[in-house]
Amino acid sequence: MERLFYRPNDAATVLAMSRTAVFRLIKTGELRSIKRDGYRLIPAAALLEFARHLESKEVA
Repeated sequence: MERLFYRPNDAATVLAMSRTAVFRLIKTGELRSIKRDGYRLIPAAALLEFARHLESKEVA
């Protein structure tokens, strides 16, 4: 079964960026996340959306 959610550290690894950069993206609203019971989760779909957004900016 594929992962549905990632913690910020894991998302940073997937996106090849720092944990700080991931939190900055969350803060600016560029990367969707969910806060649950004191920890933050990033849906796998949000990582794909962010990557597609980056690609569309590159093409334009």
